[in-house]
Parts: sequence; C-alpha cells; structure tokens
Amino acid sequence: MSLTNCRFYEEKYPEVDSYVMVNVKQIAEMGAYVKLLEYDNIDGMILLSELSRRRIRSIQKLIRIGRNEVVVVLRVDKEKGYIDLSKRRVSAEDVVKCEERYNKSKAVHSIMRHVAEKTKTPLETLYQTIGWPLNRKYGHAHDAFKLAITNPDVWNDVEEFPSQVVKDELLQYISKKLTPHPTKVRADVEVTCFGYEGIDAVKEALRTAEANNTPENQVKVKLVSPPLYVLTSQCLDKNLGIQLLEEAIKNMETKIKASGGACIVKMAPKAVTEHDDAELQALMDKRERENMEVSGDESMSESDEGVPE
Repeated sequence: MSLTNCRFYEEKYPEVDSYVMVNVKQIAEMGAYVKLLEYDNIDGMILLSELSRRRIRSIQKLIRIGRNEVVVVLRVDKEKGYIDLSKRRVSAEDVVKCEERYNKSKAVHSIMRHVAEKTKTPLETLYQTIGWPLNRKYGHAHDAFKLAITNPDVWNDVEEFPSQVVKDELLQYISKKLTPHPTKVRADVEVTCFGYEGIDAVKEALRTAEANNTPENQVKVKLVSPPLYVLTSQCLDKNLGIQLLEEAIKNMETKIKASGGACIVKMAPKAVTEHDDAELQALMDKRERENMEVSGDESMSESDEGVPE
C-alpha cells in the first residue's frame, strides 16, 4: 500500500451515469484519453462523438491537454479496465455539483495524505478506517470533519483508529485546516444633520448602530472624516454580518430622519479583504493629516471649517 496514493472513494470504479472529474492527457482520432482524478488516476476515454452536441470543426477548441473536465460515465468494463465517458451529456448544473464534491474530496485527500506521511500509515488504511466509513454515515467525510470541530461525538462513528498517533495528528490538523475564520463585513455611510441639534443628532444616530450589539455579534462605527463613517462587523456567517449592518443602517436612517437629517449609503454592506482594509486605513490617515494641517492654519476661512465636535 502506498503512503500517498489512493482513490478518493470506496468503489474502485465509478458507477454508470455518475459524474466524475478527469484530466485530459492525450487527444487522438477516436477522442480524448483522460485520467479519472478521484479514482487514483485510472484511464478513461471521451469518444469523439461524445465531446459536443454540435458538429466538431476543431477538437482543440472543445478540449485541451492538461485541463480538468467534468464528464459523465457511459460504460465501465472492469475486466478490461475500459471506461467510456461523455462531455456533451453534462449540463452546467452537473458541472457545479461535481466540482463542489471534487473540491471537498480533494480537501479530505490533502488532510489524509498529510496524516499518512506524518504517521507513516498507508493512505488506503486511513481511508478504510476513517474516510470511507464517514462518507457512508455523513454523505461526505469533509462534512464530518467540519462537524467534528464543534461536535467531537463524530469520532464515535470511527470504529477504530489505526493508532492513537494517527488520531491525534488527524484531530490537530483538521482543527488547523478547517476551523472557520470570521469574515469582516463593511458598509460606508454619510450621516448629516444641519438642523439646530445637528451634531447631537448625528451622535445619537450613530449610537443606534451599536445599540443591539451582543457578545457574539458586534457592529462598530468609525469616523473617516465628517460626514463619512464606516460600519464593520466580524461574523463566521458572511450573510449574517451583512444583515446586521443593513439593520444598523435602517436604525440610523430612522433616527437621523426624525431630526431632519439624512443617511446616505456610499458602499452597501459587503465582505471585505485585508486589501480593502488597508485602503480604508490609508484614507483615514490621509484625512487625519489634512485635518492636522488645517487646524494649524489660523487664517482658515469659515467655508473650510469642519463640523465642530
């Protein structure tokens, strides 16, 4: 048994009518020779007539060497090892589903290979004792691994680990690779009020954004420079974070409009990257420098003055 090579699934061959991910190795007159990536790179063939629904003018435009393709299994001859495949019978929906399963399986395979190499345990042994039983019980070992981070009872479904060393390494590596990281969500708003109680009204409106904070779900408000403010939230669930900011903006709008002011959304709530954060910080630093320069200028005209604190 190999430390690093093994099929992803319990069955040695795919079932007829199932969708599989292949890598194109060679193009010939009869069609394309491929390797089935989920089945330890066994050989398959996409017949020329199964490449496209339309008349084929150039096979190179339809399929390229080195590219991964989603195909459907037409025939499996286990004795001769022939697997006939079709590309033209695959819909866009089939591609999405197959890619999703393949990416999960690839992630599991990566974890299994790491544990196999670290503990010097054959990869197939790990699949036989851990991966395939979890596939049967949970639909996919990847779902079981993710669930196990918060629910260790999942491991009760593994009858026997090859060794305690394997178990320890697997649990540690899963925790490192699959523990979800919070997503940062941000919205930019302009809040203004030129009425009698303008500044206080703006402050009150901003406070409502943070009014419903809980230890788990927090909305924070930062000033960029009047009248621009940034709302942020960090959540494991991106959609929940967006929803929190949308509700916070609604509350701010209601509050500031009651005082005759306005709340304009300059950037709707969305997940942001570290690059976005760096750009925002650069903008805030720039505005701060500008404010310091202006405050040092005694001959500032009235039109240049900011909103008083």
